[in-house]
Amino acid sequence: MSDFGFLKTHRTWEDWCGMLLGALIVASPWFPVQDQPAIVSNQMVILNSVAVGLVVFGISQLEYVALQRWQEITTILVGLWLIASPYVLGYSGEGFLRIYHTSLGAVVVLLGVLQLWQDWDISDQDLLKHGQ
Repeated sequence: MSDFGFLKTHRTWEDWCGMLLGALIVASPWFPVQDQPAIVSNQMVILNSVAVGLVVFGISQLEYVALQRWQEITTILVGLWLIASPYVLGYSGEGFLRIYHTSLGAVVVLLGVLQLWQDWDISDQDLLKHGQ
């Protein structure tokens, strides 16, 4: 009988996936199939994308080196902000960028929830052994 414990342990590929998501978020204002002049002229959208992407990337790197629960909670909060940012910052009419940010934010939140669920019952000492 197979053991379905694959998703019960926090693995390093999840941290690498978080770093990839961070890089995609940084690059998202320049993804194809969107109105480039309107987005490039809105510096707040670009600043938000770069800041959120760098935070997701940085937290994923920290999780890879020294895992702690606050990192996973921060990942969830940043993902929720990315979902809400098109509506809060007023670029929800931009079409594909709203879809990109909502989709990427949802994946970030799901990844953070998965990692938090995996590490919920682990002691702080075992969290620090992650990746070794």
